[in-house]
Amino acid sequence: MIAAIDVDAQKTFTPLCPNELPVAGGDEIVSELNAQAQYADLRVMTKDAHTLEAKWLCADHSQMGQLTGLPDADQTWVAHAIVGTYGFELLDGLPAESEYDFCVWKGTSPELHPYGACFHDLKEQRSTGLIEWLQSQQVDTVIVGGLATDYCVKTTVLQLLQHSGIKVLVNRAACRGIAADTCEQAWAQMAQQGAVILDDAAAVGEYLSSAPTNCAAA
Repeated sequence: MIAAIDVDAQKTFTPLCPNELPVAGGDEIVSELNAQAQYADLRVMTKDAHTLEAKWLCADHSQMGQLTGLPDADQTWVAHAIVGTYGFELLDGLPAESEYDFCVWKGTSPELHPYGACFHDLKEQRSTGLIEWLQSQQVDTVIVGGLATDYCVKTTVLQLLQHSGIKVLVNRAACRGIAADTCEQAWAQMAQQGAVILDDAAAVGEYLSSAPTNCAAA
């Protein structure tokens, strides 16, 4: 079984929300996410889901990146992905939340700001249930894309590699990142830990077709 995972493909991480956490080109990944999903039996959605009561909030972008001293929210961020706002929404052209097979909402409590989709806490001790669900569905391969490459995509991929025993494919064309240098570091780190990095959904399809044990539903 193959699952496609759309990591935080939300408007908050695109130029559509310039006052939140815009990632250049973040609104351009929908076609690739939908294309890679064609090779999967199951589709997973993850979303940041924050509150204005969050303890890691700062007033503006100039104050971001300051250490908080909190165990599960390492640094300050401006308000983003606040539940019920425009930025919280999935990118236009993606399925409705109810059409995904499994959903993960991250950072719902004021004291939490995780990056990966597999754990609620930064110490990776409190599971979101994603890994257990993938295993219960006998998923042996996941295809990952989303936002942002150098934060939530990277951390989700590394968590899957370390804790799940599932093969992880990452579609570069379905990802966008914050900075060129940290993105290159992220790609290198993911590959080093065992992720298969592929250029686009077509390359994903070619890779899967060459692996006879991976048979997605038509």
